[in-house]
Amino acid sequence: MIPKSVALPYGWRMRAHHIDRPADLDVVRESYDRVADNYVHMVVTTGIGDIRHHPWLKASIDAFADTVSGLGPVLDVGCGPGTVTAYLAERGLDVSGVDLSPRMIENARRLYPDCRFSVASATDLDLDEASLGGVLGWWSLFNLPRDVLPQVLASFTRALKPGGHLITATHVGDEDLERTEAYGGVPVRWTTHKWQPEQLVALIEKAGLHPVAELRLPADEVSGPGVVVMAKRPG
Repeated sequence: MIPKSVALPYGWRMRAHHIDRPADLDVVRESYDRVADNYVHMVVTTGIGDIRHHPWLKASIDAFADTVSGLGPVLDVGCGPGTVTAYLAERGLDVSGVDLSPRMIENARRLYPDCRFSVASATDLDLDEASLGGVLGWWSLFNLPRDVLPQVLASFTRALKPGGHLITATHVGDEDLERTEAYGGVPVRWTTHKWQPEQLVALIEKAGLHPVAELRLPADEVSGPGVVVMAKRPG
């Protein structure tokens, strides 16, 4: 839940539309709290996870920023330490970030004090109808169970203005990966739900969005294959 002392960014509040609460939500939150500091250190010292060091990912975010500029507020769901949120703010967008992990948000506020961040799960947001010009689920939705992700995507569709865009990126594969350690051997407990690109696009279409661009990424020395999809709310 969001602490009452934290002002909610305009355009969203606690949810009214029902979204199933993942059974492992608290465990996942605790895991990301444990790895948050190591993750931030990795981003700052190596550039891994920073789009400025990944030309194709940066190009995708730049295209998203150009597309949604002037359409209204943008929400970065699962913003982690705020790297992409801050980049979009530098691009002149009216952007806020939310993340399940309080420790990630503490780091985001420390690194980018001029940006707006709050603690919240993607499943606990109730986004005002047609209130946002853009939504990001940038490598942040893969922990959602397979029956919950479609509900979250539907909430994003409701929140987008006609002509607004979603950009999402995730890991590609057929299996679920049970993680027990991450980012320097820190003990964690979370499931990475992998999707084939065609499956993800089908979910996005079923949620009421029209896919407009897709980028497939091969495995490299750091990560397995991935996919980026951008989609538009018709109207």
